[in-house]
Amino acid sequence: MLDKIFMKKTRRGNILKIVREHYLRDDISCGSELCTHMSCLSSNQTNQPKSAINLKSKTVLESKPLSASSLFTDSHYIIPDTNIILHQMDVIEDPAFKNIILCQTVLQEIKQRSISCYQRITQLLNTPDRRVFCFVNEFHRDVFVTKMDSETINDRNDRAIRQVCKYYSQHLPSIKIVLLSDDVDNLRKAREEGILAVSCREYVESMSRPELVDRIAAKEEKKSAEELDEKQLTDSTRKNKHIVFPEHWKLSDIQAGLKSGKLFQGTYQSSRENYLEANVFLNDNEKYPQIFLQGYRNLNRAVHDDIVAVELLPESEWATPTSLILEEGEEDVGDYINEKEEDEQIINKPNVKKLPSGRVVGIIKRSWRPYCGMLQVSDLTDAVRHMFIPSEKRIPKIRIETRQSEKLKNQRIVVSIDCWPRDSRYPLGHFVRSLGPIGDKDTENQVLLLEHDVPNYPFPQAVLDCLPSLPWTIPEEEKAKRLDLTHLNICSVDPPGCTDIDDALHCIVLPNGNYQCGVHIADVTHFIRPGTAIDDEARRRSTTVYLVDQRIDMVPELLSSNLCSLRDDGARYAFSVLWEIQPNDAKIVKTEFHKSVILSRASLTYVQAQMKIDDKTASDELTQGLRRLNKIAKILKAERIRNGALSLASNEIRFNLDSETHDPIDVISKELMETNSMVEEFMLLANITVAKKIYEIFPQCACLRRHPAPPISNFDPLIKAAESKDIKIEVDSGKQLADSLDKAVDRDNLFFNTMLRMLTTRCMMQALYFCSGLFPEAEFEHYGLAAPIYTHFTSPIRRYADILVHRLLAAAINADTTYPELLDKHVLQQTCNNMNYRHKMAQYAGRASVDLHTQLFFKDRHVDEEAYVLAVKKNALQVLIPRYGLEGTLYLNDFPFVFNEVEPSQSAENVKFRLFDKLIVKISIETKNVQHQKMKLQLVSPKLNGFSVEPEKNLEETSAKKLKK
Repeated sequence: MLDKIFMKKTRRGNILKIVREHYLRDDISCGSELCTHMSCLSSNQTNQPKSAINLKSKTVLESKPLSASSLFTDSHYIIPDTNIILHQMDVIEDPAFKNIILCQTVLQEIKQRSISCYQRITQLLNTPDRRVFCFVNEFHRDVFVTKMDSETINDRNDRAIRQVCKYYSQHLPSIKIVLLSDDVDNLRKAREEGILAVSCREYVESMSRPELVDRIAAKEEKKSAEELDEKQLTDSTRKNKHIVFPEHWKLSDIQAGLKSGKLFQGTYQSSRENYLEANVFLNDNEKYPQIFLQGYRNLNRAVHDDIVAVELLPESEWATPTSLILEEGEEDVGDYINEKEEDEQIINKPNVKKLPSGRVVGIIKRSWRPYCGMLQVSDLTDAVRHMFIPSEKRIPKIRIETRQSEKLKNQRIVVSIDCWPRDSRYPLGHFVRSLGPIGDKDTENQVLLLEHDVPNYPFPQAVLDCLPSLPWTIPEEEKAKRLDLTHLNICSVDPPGCTDIDDALHCIVLPNGNYQCGVHIADVTHFIRPGTAIDDEARRRSTTVYLVDQRIDMVPELLSSNLCSLRDDGARYAFSVLWEIQPNDAKIVKTEFHKSVILSRASLTYVQAQMKIDDKTASDELTQGLRRLNKIAKILKAERIRNGALSLASNEIRFNLDSETHDPIDVISKELMETNSMVEEFMLLANITVAKKIYEIFPQCACLRRHPAPPISNFDPLIKAAESKDIKIEVDSGKQLADSLDKAVDRDNLFFNTMLRMLTTRCMMQALYFCSGLFPEAEFEHYGLAAPIYTHFTSPIRRYADILVHRLLAAAINADTTYPELLDKHVLQQTCNNMNYRHKMAQYAGRASVDLHTQLFFKDRHVDEEAYVLAVKKNALQVLIPRYGLEGTLYLNDFPFVFNEVEPSQSAENVKFRLFDKLIVKISIETKNVQHQKMKLQLVSPKLNGFSVEPEKNLEETSAKKLKK
C-alpha cells in the first residue's frame, strides 16, 4: 500500500492535506493467451474498468498474432502512448491494428483531455475481435511508478508506459512488445532502455497500406515559426517560413487578460457570405454581445465554433461587414497573402456605422471535428499535397497529403484537421475515409448526416432488449390504474404518411353547455423507464430527425410507429390534458391531468379533417367535435395575437418522390389549412398548461423552453429593408413588431408581407430548453409566442424534452415517482444543453435534405421561375424563388453594374434592382465539372443586353404559371 498526498486550497483560502491510500496488487492479469503465470491465471479480471472492456473473456490478446508490419515480422503486441491515442485514432481504429495493450495510465489521461477520444477508445475496448486489452498498471505492484520531484506529470506518465513495455517483455519473453509514440523524447528514452519503439508513421509505412498512411495526422514541428519569436527569425527562416498569422498568446496570459477585462471569451462564428469575416458571440456581456472580425490576421486561425479569446480594437479601427459575397477560390494559392488585395476586398466606407471589432489572440478550445467534402487535386504531376474543399462553407480549405488522389478526386471524403501553423495560410489535416461518388444520393445523404452530427446507426441490442415482446396488449391491472377514455370520439390530425402519431384530440358538449376539450399525448414514458439502455439512447439522440426521404427515429420503430403511436387500430396508453372551456370566449373553467387509455376513431390528414369540417352534410359526432375544436382554436389564436404573438413565415415545400428510386419528381408548396392552425393552437395550450403545472410543483427543476427577445440591433436588416418601401417597423416589443408586420402591405407585391416575415424570422434568437432553477423567472418568456412560460409536452415520440416533462407531470399528479437525476438541476441543465444542440442540428439536417433534393430535382432541368430580391450585395443579388422554397445567389460579375449601398440597389443601363423586386430567373445545375456541381441562377427578365439569357419558354407562359398546390 502507498499513500498519495495532495494539498488542496479551499474557497476560504485554507490549505487541506489529503491522504489517499493506494493499494498495489500482484494478481492482475496481463490479458494474453500466452501467459502461464499463476498470478494471471487466477486473476478474476477485477482489474478491468467497468464499461471499458468485454469482461466475458479473461484473455484478450492472441498467442500468435499475425504481423502486418515489415519492421516487425514476428508476432508482437502494440503499446501506444497517450499522444498516439489522442492524435492517431483514425489510424488505430483501422481493423489492421489488433492485439493492443492500452495502459490504464493512457486511458485516464485520455478521459481527462478528450471525452470524444475516450468514447472512441472505449468502443474499441468493447469490440472483442479487435483484441484491445486494458492493463491496469496503476495498481500493479511490479509496474507502478511514483512521480519523482524533478518530473512533470507528462514525464512520469511516459515513464509508466515504458515500464509497462519492459514488464511485458520480461513477463512474456516469447513475443515482442512494440511501443508506438510520436513523442521524440519518449522514443529516445525508450530506445536507450532497450525497448522496441517506433513512430506511428514508421510503423504504418511498413504495412504497405498507402490509404492508411493518408490517415496519419499531420503535426507541427517544434521548431516551426509558431514557436519562434519574430526577432529571432533568421534570414533563411524568413525566406522559407513566411509568417502569415500573429502568434497566439500563452494560456496564462489569456487567463490574466480575461480576468482583467482586456480580453473577451466567446464562440467564433464564420460568415457564410465572406470568408474574411466572422463574429465572436460573447456570453452575458450586455455592452458587447458580439465582436466583429475582419481580415486574415484578425481571424488568426480560428475555425467555426471554436472558443476563442478576442481583444477589442481601438474604436478608430472598428469596421463594418462588406456588401461583397466573397468565396475563397478552390486552388491552393500558397501561403503568401497580398495585403493590398485583401484591403481592397474588405474596404470600409467612412460614413457607414461601425461595429465593435476585434482580433483573435488565442484559442481556448478547439471544436474541430471530421469534415466532409471533396479533393481539389493539385495540377502538379505526382503531387501528394492537395487541397480539401469542405462541404460547409464556413470551414476553411484544408491541406492534406494523399497518394490516392486519382481514386479520390470524384469521391466525397472525410478529413480531420490536425494543426494550423503560423506559417500556413491553411490548416493541415489528414484523410480519414471515402463516403462514395459525388452526386450519388446515398452518399450525399451520408454527408449531410455526418456534417450535422446526426446519430445514424442501428439501435444497440441492449436498447432492443428493453422493448416489450409481441403480441402486446394492455394488461388489466395497468388499465385499472388509468382513466378509461375509450368511449370518446378521439381522432388524430397529421401530415400525410405520418406513422409516429404523438397526439390526438376530442371535444364534447358537457351537460352545462360548456365544452370538454382534450389533448391526448402518447405515453412513451410507460415504455421508457429512467436509467435503462433505451432511456440513455433516447437522451443521447434527443430528437427524431426528418429528412425528405427518410426518418431517423429517437426511439425504436416498435414504439415510434406502433405501440406508442396513437393509431386508429386499437387502444393505446396516453397522457391526457382535459379542459372545461366556455364555448363563446374560450375561457378555461377547469383543467385536469390523467394517465389514460384511449381508442382513436380515425387517423386523419389535415386535408381529410378540413373536408369533414367543410362538409355541411356531415353531422356525425367526430365531425362535430372537429368543428367545436376549430371554433375554440380560432378564439385562442386571436387572443394570442392580441397579446403580441408573432406570425412568421418560412419557405416550406414538399417533394413527390418516385416510389422506386425515391428521387424527387415534383415539388409542391405546402398549403396550410384551418386544421393546421387548429392542431397547433391546442398543442400550444397543452404545452403552456403543463409548463405552469410542473413549475408550480417543481420550481427548481422544471424542464422549460424559453425564447429570448432579440437584441434591437438584430432587427437592423429588417428595418432597413422595410424602409426601402417607406414602411416603418417598430421593434421595441413583440406586440409592436407583430402590429407593424400586420400593417406592412404593398398592394403591388402580394408576396411582400411574406418576405418581410421571413426576414423577421432571421432576426430571431434560438429557442432553448433550460432548467427553471438556474434562470430568473423574468427570463422564462417565449418571445415568439408571447407566453410567460412554455415547455414541450406534446411530442414524446420524437423529442426527449417531452419525456422529461411527462415524468415531471406524472410525479406532480402522483401518477409516478421521481428519481435523483430528475430533480438535480445541474444534471437537467446538461441534458437541456444536449437537447438544444441536437434540436438545432436536426433542423439544419432537415433543411440540408431539402436543398439536396431540390438540387437533384434540377439536375437535368432548365426552369424559368419567378424570384424576389431578398438582399442587394455589391456583386450579387440574393433571391427567393417561392415555388421551390429556394434561396439562391444571382451573381452580377463581369457586367458594369453600379452599386448603391445606401438605397440599396444595383443599376445597369435602364434597369435597376431593389429589395423585393420581382425577377424571372433560369434555374439549372452547373455540371461542367463533376466535382463542382452547384446550382446556377441566370437573369431572364427584365431584359438586359449582354447579361440576361433567353427564356426556356415564352415569358407569358412563365408568368402565367401558377403554383401547384
